[in-house]
Amino acid sequence: QAQLVESGGGLVQSGGSLKLSCTTSARIFGVATLGWYRQAPGKQREVVARISRLGSLHYAESAKGRFAISRDSVKNTVYLQMSDLKPEDTAVYYCNAHLQNADAWGQGTQVTVSS
Repeated sequence: QAQLVESGGGLVQSGGSLKLSCTTSARIFGVATLGWYRQAPGKQREVVARISRLGSLHYAESAKGRFAISRDSVKNTVYLQMSDLKPEDTAVYYCNAHLQNADAWGQGTQVTVSS
């Protein structure tokens, strides 16, 4: 089973920034589309951003212009740089590795944005 280890969540004021990191194995990193999802209390999990192994990007409308996803092939790590954070960005953020036949998830990291 793929292992995804996240870090970087925390408490930040509105307008602030955070950078999330997710490290996985080289095998998974080399073939998967990697992404970040989030789930706020009482809401469904939703995609925030994805990056394919070839670098194609996808952002949710709410993330465009504020968030940037990137991947480091040396560190087998995917990042989510979040800027201009808003209280509505408060959620548990999950790293995802989408493989041909399965999805793997990280344990989640809490992001809380105070107004």
